[in-house]
Amino acid sequence: MSTRTRAKAVRAGVRYTVSVLNAHAHLFAVTLYIERPARNQRVSLPVWIPGSYLVREFSQNLQQMQARQGGKPLPLKQLDKHRWQVPSVADKALELRYEVYAFDASVRTAFLDASRGFFNATSLCLRVLGQEDQPHALELVKGDATAGWEVATGQTPHDVDAQGFGHYRAANYDELADCPFEMGRFWSARFTAAGVEHRFVVAGAGEWLDGERLLRDTRKICETQIAFWHGNEAPPFSRYVFMLYASADGYGGLEHRNSTALICQRSDLPRAPAAGEKPAALKAADGYTTLLGLISHEYFHTWNVKRLRPTEFARYDYDTENHTELLWFFEGFTSYYDDLMLRRAGLIDDATYLQLVAKTINQVQQTPGRLVQTVAQASFDAWVKYYRMNENTPNATVSYYTKGSLVALCLDLTLRAEGHSSLDAVMRELWQRCEGGPMREADLLRALKRQGKRSYESEIATWVHNTEELPLPSLLETRGVKAAHDKAPIAQQLGLRVSEAGGNVVIKTVLRGGAAEAAGLAANDEWLGVEFPPARKGAEGESWRIHKLDELPPLRARRPQLTALVSRDKRLLRLPLVWPTESFTVRLSVGDAEKLTPWLGDTRSA
Repeated sequence: MSTRTRAKAVRAGVRYTVSVLNAHAHLFAVTLYIERPARNQRVSLPVWIPGSYLVREFSQNLQQMQARQGGKPLPLKQLDKHRWQVPSVADKALELRYEVYAFDASVRTAFLDASRGFFNATSLCLRVLGQEDQPHALELVKGDATAGWEVATGQTPHDVDAQGFGHYRAANYDELADCPFEMGRFWSARFTAAGVEHRFVVAGAGEWLDGERLLRDTRKICETQIAFWHGNEAPPFSRYVFMLYASADGYGGLEHRNSTALICQRSDLPRAPAAGEKPAALKAADGYTTLLGLISHEYFHTWNVKRLRPTEFARYDYDTENHTELLWFFEGFTSYYDDLMLRRAGLIDDATYLQLVAKTINQVQQTPGRLVQTVAQASFDAWVKYYRMNENTPNATVSYYTKGSLVALCLDLTLRAEGHSSLDAVMRELWQRCEGGPMREADLLRALKRQGKRSYESEIATWVHNTEELPLPSLLETRGVKAAHDKAPIAQQLGLRVSEAGGNVVIKTVLRGGAAEAAGLAANDEWLGVEFPPARKGAEGESWRIHKLDELPPLRARRPQLTALVSRDKRLLRLPLVWPTESFTVRLSVGDAEKLTPWLGDTRSA
């Protein structure tokens, strides 16, 4: 007799049944049952998923939809790319059956093969227009294809077996859409943080996984963040689920109200140490540090964007883009706190944290688009620029993640330098002021004024709504941070971003205003090397020589005139290349550890 979990029944007039139709064909079968449909009922599939700001057209994967009412088939009329109408009569049960192709291993859509299944309801579950606020139910059916599988989800179970198959309930469509499902044979464990049960599942890992370390480090992150927001009070959720898929080459995460879906490279997972061996200390360049930063980022979103959210997201419109100028706050400030929480949780030291900050600073400084578009404009344009990157993206826009995190850094250090408060206190006041709900930029300005004892409108206008450089050097110095400068890599000095594979160097981006642009290099050119004239006048001509990019610096003093050799569209081009002024990257280190402690220390110290 199987063990089942039962919750209090809630009558759901909208019910879905999801099963594996053909794992090898990557097909889910879905049945939608509408107990009391409208006359000429309309249904639609979302075109995007909250947290990932791009219209993704999920309906492209929907097929074979059929409708029946009273045992008789009904014709379906497609109204546009993602909406359909059924000539139903009112108040008589309506059933729709369809298939969904699922072969996107990202966190945003749905995936199915013989070893694993994953889906967001926005990819599988049609919205019943007019009934979005009614209780919804979903049954996950166990079958031969799922033998030996388990289920993980933040969705509320109603009647499920020990493996998690069975019935789930949601208060409305929004809640259904905000709880993805992970299925398969995965590693699974639980821990408690601040009295709340957390589950962590990892798909795609080997037996070498150091699950104990992953759980221990994640618990520290969770406890640190709960204390940051609530002190000794309980968080706004009663359970939480981390769903991590480890792949050969992947990275990403998507936040949800009481869960998160994550992807990392398999090599980034912690490995169980050999007998007597201690786990290595975390370094900024470690893949495991990157994974913990991702975990921290998505968990912080549980407060900052899932609950405290832009007013434009008070109610999601699943049919079109939902624009806001505040992603610099919700994504950028979250990016500021993700690594800071690793430091405060004791998972990294001061030096490692400052290396991560320096990396962000250098990323922004190496983006010409920071001088073209404000970070508020970049937030609004995320739908067409950040999520539709091309070779010109660094020249046309700036990341609201990275620059937004530096705006948060500047505000935090300014508040601390003036001695009245900190950004920590501002975030907590915003949570209380907005009651964990929608907020505007004006709410942030009021919280800054209350905590900082003066108006911060000038700083927000300059740092967020303008393209002026941020005052990072002077502010970091006030916190005991020492800055130094290292010569930039040659590709960066030339204004290039390249990819190297198999000994070939391909230009991915030519940065605005650089020597490479002046020479006429273009994206997709293959870099072959350089040629140069004789060393002295009258000498015999020298044959051209091939040089890798990293072999060029010694030529700077000896060869002021160079010709870049590139292959474009299978043609050899010779382009005159003038050496640029040397450029540098910033390197941060601890200057005065005592000044760092109030900033990098306890979350409730300010």
